[in-house]
Amino acid sequence: MEYKTIIFEKKDQMGWITLNRPEARNAQNDTLRAEVIAALEDCRNDDEVRVVVITGAGEKAFSAGADISEFPRRYPADVLRQSGARKIVDIIRSLPKPVIAMVNGLALGGGCEMMMACDLIVAVDSAYFGQPEINLAVIPGAGGTQVLPRLIGEKKAKELVFTGGTLTVQEALQRGLVNRVVPREKLLETVMELAKAMIKHSPVAMKIAKIAVNKSLDTPLAVGMESERELFAICFGTEDQKEGAKAFLEKRKPVFKGK
Repeated sequence: MEYKTIIFEKKDQMGWITLNRPEARNAQNDTLRAEVIAALEDCRNDDEVRVVVITGAGEKAFSAGADISEFPRRYPADVLRQSGARKIVDIIRSLPKPVIAMVNGLALGGGCEMMMACDLIVAVDSAYFGQPEINLAVIPGAGGTQVLPRLIGEKKAKELVFTGGTLTVQEALQRGLVNRVVPREKLLETVMELAKAMIKHSPVAMKIAKIAVNKSLDTPLAVGMESERELFAICFGTEDQKEGAKAFLEKRKPVFKGK
């Protein structure tokens, strides 16, 4: 597939998706969303890809959200039919491998929602975040009113959604919205360190771990605990689990095959 609004690369067992509309602060139009979806599905189907990284081109923006130039011609039926932003969020959450958001600048609206869907977030120290949709007389439409309160708390989330205000990167770190905040010159290095720390582990165990943690956000504790027990048991039916235990006992590095 030829990509026009993103850069998609696969190297060193990693899939790199770069939103590539820097002149529009990497705003998401229909074309960009379709290309991100295609790249994510490519990563899903490629067993060589163990970790996915999503970032933005340039130094100003991860993504400023939706391309507002498309809004005047949209009506309810159009929005319900063209649910690209929501589909991206769903794919990221269900992808059976870790997804890291490498946030190189502001992340607003749909950009913030895409970022929040990722498993880990590393942000440059000049980044800031928000859900400014209220300024356009709409609300967040891809998880902003659902995920943000779970991450930073109801009151602060309501403040951001109701006022269209922003959250500084240090506030985001303190509230658990992001994992790491680093200077720009350390951004790529930090993401690579995290990716390599995950790539060395069993991809099948990583898949099961992601399912388990995601389940905790969607179910009552008792249901989640039972699900965890079942997923833990499933691990013992994998070749990687046997290899991991054997390697530990033999005092050597394991060779995981994702089976």
